[in-house]
Amino acid sequence: MSGRAPLDKNELAVTSLRLEGLPVLEAARGAIGWVFETFGDDVAVASSFQDVVLIDLVRKEKADAEIVFLDTHFHFGETLAFVERLRKTWELNLTVTHPTVGPDEFVCGTARCCEVRKVEPLAAALEGKGAWVTGLKRVDTPERTGAPILSFDPARRMVKVNPLATWSDDDVEEYLEEHTLPRHPLTYVGYVSIGCAPTTQPVAEGQHPREGRWAGTGKTECGLHV
Repeated sequence: MSGRAPLDKNELAVTSLRLEGLPVLEAARGAIGWVFETFGDDVAVASSFQDVVLIDLVRKEKADAEIVFLDTHFHFGETLAFVERLRKTWELNLTVTHPTVGPDEFVCGTARCCEVRKVEPLAAALEGKGAWVTGLKRVDTPERTGAPILSFDPARRMVKVNPLATWSDDDVEEYLEEHTLPRHPLTYVGYVSIGCAPTTQPVAEGQHPREGRWAGTGKTECGLHV
């Protein structure tokens, strides 16, 4: 990072706006190309492996990009198996984080669970990086509706890249179909937004995908993006 020119935040905003004007796939590829051209290996790609569109786009741009998966110790067994399957078949450069607390501390669903099992491990994984890439989409939650494609993340003091920000759920589905990508096995039994097992439920037809997360609590975000 020491040899890189200081970040020009105005240029970052202009580049983000330029990407906004492109079709969603071109915008995503443009954002991913830009971040690796700008930051090289100083980039981490955070993925829940709920769907693999982001990982597929990234690996086609940079096969050895670092992918970060946050193992909270409360994931579905199907999620962990899916992660391992893709690590092997796609030969991913995968970093799996683990919380520093034991399984009986801050258990899933308690007030600080996401903080100690996701937010803090991600911060450690991003230490020393220049940018991080996420699978965030504006359609996910009301809090995400204004998310830019490129921005400066003041909390982490690095660039944040949301290549899929402008994508709809239909855009994701179309890409999965067109590229015959593997799907998380729980999507076949009604799980649409998949997090930790104790706080994730299938959703009925017509429900918003995020209604299956933290059902009945009013919670919509884990803290990674707010």
